[in-house]
Parts: sequence; C-alpha cells; structure tokens
Amino acid sequence: MKKISSGKVREIYEVDDNSLMMVVSDRISAFDVILPTEVKDKGKVLNKISEFWFDFVKDIIPNHIITTKYEEFPKDFQTEEFRDRSMLVKKLKMLPIECIIRGYITGSGWKSYKEDGTVCGIKLPAGLKESEKLPEPIFTPTTKATEGHDMNISFEEVCNLIGKDLAEEVKSKAIEIYSKCADYARSKGIIIADTKFEFGLDENGNLVLADEVLTPDSSRFWPEDDYEVGHSQKSFDKQYMRDWLKQNNWDASNPTPIPEDVVETTRAKYIQAYERLTGKKF
Repeated sequence: MKKISSGKVREIYEVDDNSLMMVVSDRISAFDVILPTEVKDKGKVLNKISEFWFDFVKDIIPNHIITTKYEEFPKDFQTEEFRDRSMLVKKLKMLPIECIIRGYITGSGWKSYKEDGTVCGIKLPAGLKESEKLPEPIFTPTTKATEGHDMNISFEEVCNLIGKDLAEEVKSKAIEIYSKCADYARSKGIIIADTKFEFGLDENGNLVLADEVLTPDSSRFWPEDDYEVGHSQKSFDKQYMRDWLKQNNWDASNPTPIPEDVVETTRAKYIQAYERLTGKKF
C-alpha cells in the first residue's frame, strides 16, 4: 500500500496506474488545524453521505467511484479498519481549483458583503440580511492551497488556469449539482447554505466529479425548522465544533483535547444529517 497523500481528514493510497483507495478518517479539523480529539464514526458518515450524493447526481455528471463494496476492495484493504470508510476510485487529472457554490449569504461571504456589497467580486443586490437566500446560487472558486488558506479567485482567473470552455462547464455543472441536491435536502428539512466541489478529467478528457460531495465537512447544513434570516444559524455540520472552540478561546498553537460531550454532540449532528438525507439508520 503506497500512501500518496494524507490530508486533514482523508488518506489516499495508490493501488495501480489507474486507481486509488480513498480512506476517510475520524479526524476533524477547524480553522485549518487538525484537532487532537477524533470524532468516532465520522469517517464512515462522511463516506456514506458522499456515496449517496454521487449516486444522486450521476444523471448530471459521472463520478470517480469504482466500488465502495468492501469485498471488492484490493486484498490489502479487506481489514476492518477500512470497512465503510473507503472507496476504490479512478485516478483523475484533478483541476487546480475548489468550486465553492453559495446559495445563502453567510460566513466570509456575509463579512465581505457588509464591507462592499460583493462576495468574491460578485456584486449582489442591496439590503440582503445575514443567512438570507441569494436570488441565484453563485460560483466563487478558490485556489487549492497545500498549506494555509485557499485564496478566492475570479472566474476570469479560472479561465486562465483551465481554459474558458472547461471553466464554463465546471461552473455550470457545479451550480446544477448544488441546485438539485439543495432542493432535495430542503424536502428532508435541511438547508444546504453552501458547499465545495472538486472535479477532475478522466483519460478521455471528460469532466468527472471527485473527492467528497455535500458532506458536513465540505458544506454548511442548517436545520430548516430553526432557520431564521438575520443572524447565524444552528447547524448539522462542524460549525458547532468551531463555535465551541471560539467561545472557549481554544489555542491552536497549544492544542488541548476536546471535552467528551462536545465530541459526542458533534458526532450526533453528523449522524442526524446522514439519517435525514438518506432516510436510513446509521
């Protein structure tokens, strides 16, 4: 097993020239720091949510999954530590951008809008309130930073990086995927405020959806029954953990373990999101 990447949450192993094993750990990160305390089963929840969405949007775009079935994994990966948290996927030429789609104004977008009425250089209507739904979802791409924060880039910069035709296709597909999934999630009582997609090209140059899709790690999930415009929202994602860290002046340079009750509440939120979206018990 040749490990070729170890991210904040995912481990990636090279299987052969055409395929990779993507393994989702129980690590949790906040503010670009991996926290010292893991959240039990988080990797399994993320893996299952991604699997659900990849299947849900396969009519819009192909994805990188070869199999998620444990018994079809390479023999090295047929051990308990990999069960339910792994995918055998196609190797792709990944695009050098992260595709952020925002359907509601919140987070850094809200901060930017208050300053000059724009989000990532896109002019928005005057008078929007915090957490309000945008007239249309917007595409606000970023770079992929190996260290530190990703940087916002304009659509023109995306065109320069990957070519205008491919940039137009990526933007259109990302908005279409978000719109279909956000409508579905709303029917299950979850608002998807924003999310991040990653795409790659296969051996024939076709655009393929990859990495993770609409998980609580890559998206903001809000419970619809608590939604109220004008302030920040309760959430099913790791925002609860982020808020706790902020309120407790947690020091990333001197990381201390996270209390068990905070970890358990975070775990419950992830599982609740999975169960609401898929209609299955975890």
